[in-house]
Amino acid sequence: MAKASPEQQLKAFVEKTPQSKFTFDSERDSQESEICRKLGKDSKECITLRMNSKRLFESMQGLGFFCALPMDPSRTHMECIPVPKN
Repeated sequence: MAKASPEQQLKAFVEKTPQSKFTFDSERDSQESEICRKLGKDSKECITLRMNSKRLFESMQGLGFFCALPMDPSRTHMECIPVPKN
């Protein structure tokens, strides 16, 4: 059986809780990124995908999320929130 593509893994991860806030981060020029979903005040669930941050950003937008840097300038991860559907 073929292993799921990074895009398929991301879609499955997001579809578990599509209204969650997600964050992702990776080292500069890395081919892997970690994406996390916020579960509670101090709780999160994360997976690592074979995607660079640009590709992950584009994939999250394709899944209906708005992604941006956080307001705190000391933070470098991206935050993604679901775009309301009309």
